[in-house]
This record gives sequence, C-alpha cells and structure tokens, in this order.
Amino acid sequence: MGSGDFMCAMVYTTVVEEHINTRTHVGMQDLSTMGKVDIKGPGAESLVNYLLVNDVRSMRPGQVRYSTVCREDGGILDDLTAFRLGEEHFMIVCGSVNRGKMVDWITRHAEGRPAYVTDMTAALAMATIQGPRSREFLKSTVRGVDLNSLKHFWFTRGWVGDTRLMVSRTGVTGELGFELYIPADEAPPLWDTLLEAGRDFGLKPYGRLAMFSLGLEKGYPAHGVDMDESRTPFHIGLDRWVRFDKGDFIGRDSLLRVREKGISERWVGLIVEGKIAAAAKDRVFSGDQVVGQVTYSNEGYSVGKILATAHVKAEYTRVGSELTISIGGVQVPAKVVRMPFFDPEGTRLKS
Repeated sequence: MGSGDFMCAMVYTTVVEEHINTRTHVGMQDLSTMGKVDIKGPGAESLVNYLLVNDVRSMRPGQVRYSTVCREDGGILDDLTAFRLGEEHFMIVCGSVNRGKMVDWITRHAEGRPAYVTDMTAALAMATIQGPRSREFLKSTVRGVDLNSLKHFWFTRGWVGDTRLMVSRTGVTGELGFELYIPADEAPPLWDTLLEAGRDFGLKPYGRLAMFSLGLEKGYPAHGVDMDESRTPFHIGLDRWVRFDKGDFIGRDSLLRVREKGISERWVGLIVEGKIAAAAKDRVFSGDQVVGQVTYSNEGYSVGKILATAHVKAEYTRVGSELTISIGGVQVPAKVVRMPFFDPEGTRLKS
C-alpha cells in the first residue's frame, strides 16, 4: 500500500518469523505511509484540543498523547497520536489510509483560527524499532540521546551519522519500542545503516501483516478493521481517553448521550478452538442466534492459540461466555476472554 509517495511492505519473509523475531529480539518496520500533519501558531493548542477527544492542554514539549478524533455524531474518524513540539507547535500522526481525510478535516477546522496546517507526510519518513532489544540496539546507534530515561509517550532528538532525527518511545506492538522520524531524502541510506548496525542484535524487518498479528495479541484496535465512523470510542473500549471536563470538542454532545444511554454492543476478544482463523465479518452465534461479527482473527503466534476480535451484543460479552463462530460453514466454539491476550500486565512495554 502507498501514501505520500511511500510504500508499505506487507511481508518480507513470513508473518510468523517476523512476529516471533520482534517479540524475541528486535524488528524494524517502515511506517512512512502514516500521515504527519504539522500544526503551528498561537491557535494550535485550541485547534488540536477541539479536534481530539483527549485533552492536550497539560502536555509539555516532548510529550505524546493518544486520542481518537470523532465526527459530530461521535463516529470515529481515526485514532492518532499528538506530539507537542513546542508551546505553539504540534504534530499529528494519523493512519495511512485516513491521511487525506484527516488532512482535509484538520484544515477545514483550522479556518478562521490563528493556526497553520501543513501536510508533512511526504517530507518525513518513519521507521519503528520494536522488541526487547530495541533500546540496547538504538543506544549503540543513535547519538545525543539518553534512551534509558526516555519515558513511554515522550520523544527526544538525536543523530544517526549525519542525519538529525526525532526518537519517540511509542509503537503498536506491545513491546519496548521506539519510532524514528527522519527527513525523507535521507531515509533510504539510513534504513540500510540501521539494518547493518542491527545484525548483532537480531534486527530484521517486518511488514504490515506482522504489525496486525502483534497488535491483535495486545488487543490494539485498528481503524478500518475494528472501528470506523459508525462506532464511537465507547463501542471499542477507548472511552477512557475521552475528556468531557476539558470543554467543547467535536462530538462531545453525541458522546455524552452515548455515555448516558449505554451501548448495545461491545468489542471483545475471543479464543477460538481449533487451528483455523476466522475471516473478517464471519458471524458470531449464541446458540442459533446471530449476536455479532468478527473484525479480525489470526493465530496468536506468541500464545499458541487462534485469537479473534469481534463486535458482539452487550449481553453476550461477559468474560467466559461460550459462543460459536461460523468459519467456512462450520460452527466453531469460541470463548469471550479478557484482553490483551498477551502480556496483560504490560511488563514488556514498561521494561
């Protein structure tokens, strides 16, 4: 897939090899297709705070914050990270597929405000370095940074050779990991430099399919797969990042009504019997009644079981509920379990 004149590899070797290597050693993915939007000016903070359901006012320069962006009706346009580059300067990193939509959305809502919006996607490449040896590897390669003291959801700046880059302790694998933001014209030789320098640490590239399998084990929802504009943060379990007390933001009134009324379905994790993964949109049953639909399913290569996520009617989402999934016309038993499936305490991420 492509975005901003970049391409994103689906797989380099095999999904299982890339998955296990990232969990065991260190993996590197080219995520340059992610949208990067620069927002600068005296109205930058108020604009970002109006766009996001989370509150950015308390952020300090060097801090990153996760959030969803919703329509007026509460439907999720995208989930993203906001980087505070300065007092009047932010960068929004959004999904690859949603980049054009989000640039238009941000630009439209900046009209009439003292804030300047620039799509930086084509100017900034992005490599993510994930895995238990990621810090050890980057300490041997990146100059001018103290990676031991860099906290989760913070960033700093450093050098690899003559290339100045931004190093962010973020990622979507559930592992200790970092994301590197690099001038696009310097990215190809830097990628080769990182691959060569990482050999002794077991570094290998991984693609989009392994990213999804790693994220599945950690219960990370993906826009366009697990959530879209027809569902709100409450339906996906992302409501803990909605800050109603911050004042007005897009979708606030609709989300307040959802909170008051409650929801009729929830996004849940399932352990599936057997060795065959379900397909997206496979139906979930309780007895003869259809009660939900699968969003994504794959083998959990680190847990040794077939995993699935699904939207299921709320009354059937209690942990331990016995359901079935229609896979290839066969009713396969599945049980509702608590997510994440892997490393539920998050000890690897915090290491």
